[in-house]
Amino acid sequence: MFNVGDKIVYPMHGAGTIDAIEEKDVLGQKQSYYILKMPGEVKVMVPTAKAEEVGVRSIIDKESAEKVIGVLERDETAMDKNWNKRYRDNMEKMKSGDIYEVADVVRNLSFKQKEKGLSTGEKKMLNNAKQILVSELVLAEHSTKDEVERLVDSKINTSFMTFRSEDIGQESIVNKFIPFDGTGTSEN
Repeated sequence: MFNVGDKIVYPMHGAGTIDAIEEKDVLGQKQSYYILKMPGEVKVMVPTAKAEEVGVRSIIDKESAEKVIGVLERDETAMDKNWNKRYRDNMEKMKSGDIYEVADVVRNLSFKQKEKGLSTGEKKMLNNAKQILVSELVLAEHSTKDEVERLVDSKINTSFMTFRSEDIGQESIVNKFIPFDGTGTSEN
């Protein structure tokens, strides 16, 4: 059980602070709820009895936050080429509430966006995953939203340049000088 003032994560919503624990009458049933204050002055009610079941957990510590940042510094993990399957896989990672999985989604979709763009659904997912990631890192690092967003973007940009800049450069140079006509040969 959590207490007022505890910083917790509510999967698919992000991290916040328990403002209060209140009894509410919902659909004729009295239940105890955590009143969670989220970034942007949003308040979320989480039934205390179901908190563990839905994956509510304490935020990570500073040491774990450094490991999460490390995830952003690595190369992307393998993702399905089919956008529908990729979307479902990423949604499962986000629903897990595991901050490392959320960081993986942010990095992978950021790479994909830089390489060839994202569908509208994946753009929304990237924004949501980034908001969830940033909300927890802000509380874990005792930092501001702007500072954490800059850090996340910087780490992703650096890792993208480290792992992908060569591929992109070579691909465009090859295509300029060796036109691909689909036959495996070029006509001169």
